[in-house]
Amino acid sequence: MSTGDMFNRPEGLKGLVAYDPDGEKIGGVEQVYLDDGSGRPEWVTVKTGLFGTKESFVPLAGARRDGDALHVAYAKSMVKDAPRLDAEEHLDATAERELYSHYGVDGVGKRTMRTPGPGGAAGSVDVPGNATGTDVHARFAGDEEALIRSEERLRVGTENEEVGRARLRKVVVTEDVTTTVPVSHEEVRVVREPIREGDRVRADIGEAETEVTLHAERPVVRKEAVPVERVRLETERVTEQKEVSDTVRKEEIRYDDATGKDERRRGEGGRGDRRH
Repeated sequence: MSTGDMFNRPEGLKGLVAYDPDGEKIGGVEQVYLDDGSGRPEWVTVKTGLFGTKESFVPLAGARRDGDALHVAYAKSMVKDAPRLDAEEHLDATAERELYSHYGVDGVGKRTMRTPGPGGAAGSVDVPGNATGTDVHARFAGDEEALIRSEERLRVGTENEEVGRARLRKVVVTEDVTTTVPVSHEEVRVVREPIREGDRVRADIGEAETEVTLHAERPVVRKEAVPVERVRLETERVTEQKEVSDTVRKEEIRYDDATGKDERRRGEGGRGDRRH
C-alpha cells in the first residue's frame, strides 16, 4: 500500500506491526485517530502498557507501510516515553498538544518534526497541518462520542524483608553427676588348722608375732572432653494466608433525565447501561 492509500484507507492500518527507524519492533497498531478538520489519519496507538490497558500515541508523519509493517519515524524509546491515554479515550486538544511537544511537532500551520536521517543525522520532515491556524482536535476513527469510566484495582505482590536474626552460641554450664563404682578391700580372719601326726613342725615355747599387709581399692575420678553431637541452624519457608485491605477509587456515570432526576450507573458500563 502506498503512502497515499495509507492515508485514504485508515482502517487498513489497524493490526499492523509498528517498527522504529532502526527496525526494532514497537508493538501492534490498535487504534487510528483522525483529524477532525481534514478527516486524514494523524495518529496511531500502539499498546505498550504492562497489562495492555494503556496505548502510546505515534504520529503518522513520515510513516510508511511495507506489507504488514508500519515503519514510523520515531525511536521505540521515544514512543514508550510518550504520554499515554486509556484505550479508546478521546484525544482532546490539551492531550494532543502534550503529544506534539513530546515528539517535537508543531501542531498549528506547517508542522516540522525532527527525525533521524540517513546515518543517524537529524533531518526535517514536513507534515501537512491546518492552514487556517485553528486548533486540531483528533477523534477516534469510527467511534461515537462516549465517556470512558475507569476504576482502580488492587494488584498485590510480595517482597522479602529482614524480620529478625537467630543466633547459635555455646556456653559452659555445670551439673552434679552421681555414679556407682565397685571397690574391694582386704579383711583379716583367723584360720586355725590342727597339727597332724607326722607334720614336721618345731615346737618352741615363747612369744612371737606375724603380720600381713591389707589392701583396699578407692574410687579415682578424672575428667575428659569428648564430642557428643553437632548442632547447626537451618531455615525453612512457611506459607500463610494474610489479608490485604486498601481503598480504591471508581468512577460513576450519571445523567439527568427529563424530570431533572439524577440517576446513576455503576458497574462495568457496558451496553446494558444505555439510556432509554
